[in-house]
Amino acid sequence: MAVSALEFGTMVDRLRASECVFAEDEAALIVDTARDAAEIASMVDRRVSGLPLEHVLGWALFCGLRIAVDPGVFVPRRRTEFLVAEALAVTAPGAVVLDLGCGSGALGAAIAAGREVSLYAADLEPAAVRCARRNLAQWSGSVYQGDLFSALPDQLRGQVDVLLSNVPYVPTDEIRLLPPEARLHEPHVTLDGGADGLAVLRRVVAGASEWLTDGGHLFVEMSEQQAPVAAAVMRAHGLSTRITSDDDLGATVVRGTVTPGVERAAGTPAG
Repeated sequence: MAVSALEFGTMVDRLRASECVFAEDEAALIVDTARDAAEIASMVDRRVSGLPLEHVLGWALFCGLRIAVDPGVFVPRRRTEFLVAEALAVTAPGAVVLDLGCGSGALGAAIAAGREVSLYAADLEPAAVRCARRNLAQWSGSVYQGDLFSALPDQLRGQVDVLLSNVPYVPTDEIRLLPPEARLHEPHVTLDGGADGLAVLRRVVAGASEWLTDGGHLFVEMSEQQAPVAAAVMRAHGLSTRITSDDDLGATVVRGTVTPGVERAAGTPAG
C-alpha cells in the first residue's frame, strides 16, 4: 500500500507521540501489511492505543518467518531465536519434535523450516491452538489442546527426540513490572511462572523423561539468574544439563538430556 511522504510522516509522528521507540520502522511495517488507507488508519489507531505491534500486524517475524499472531496469543520474542538455534544443533533429519506450551507455534515452525522433522505441538489456550495450527500446517504439524503432556496422544510417549518448552518464567510479583504491551495484552498464563518463576518448569521437567527417547533433549529458556536452579531441577530428574547464553540477544537456554543407560528419576505423573 503506497502512501505519500506527508501521510507517512503523520503516521510516524502519531506513533512517536505514543512512545513507540521505533516509530519509523513500525510505520513502514504497517504500510507494508495494510491493504488500503482505511486499514492503515485502523492499524495506527490500535497501535497508538497500546496494542502490541505484532497483534496490530497479525504477524511476528521470528527466525526469518512471518508467524501469525492473533490477539490474546503470546508474541514470540527475538531472544528466543537462540533457543531454536541451540535445538537445531542437535536435531537430526526425521527427528520427532515437540513444542510444548507452543503459543503461536513459532518454535516448532522455526525447527521445521530448518530440518525435515515429525512435528507436534500443544497448548492450553484455545486461541493459541488455533493460531499454531495455521502456522504449522505447511509442515503437517499436529497441534493438541490441553495442559502440558496431558494433551498428547499416548503413542508419543518415549518417542520425542527434541522437546522445546518456552515455559513462563516471570515470578508472579514481577509481572507488574513488565511492559504494558505484555502485561495488558498477553494472557497472564503465558507469563506467570509462580512465586520463583519456575513452577511450570518443574512440571515440564517432572514429565519430560516419560516422553523423551534415550538421548533426547529438553530445551527451555530462563533468565540468567534462574538457569542454575532450572538445571538443578533437571539433574534431580536424571537429566544431564548444559547452560548456554547469548549476550547479544540477552538469552539463556538450559538443556536437559536423557543419558542412555542411566536410570531416570521418577517424577509426578505426566501432565
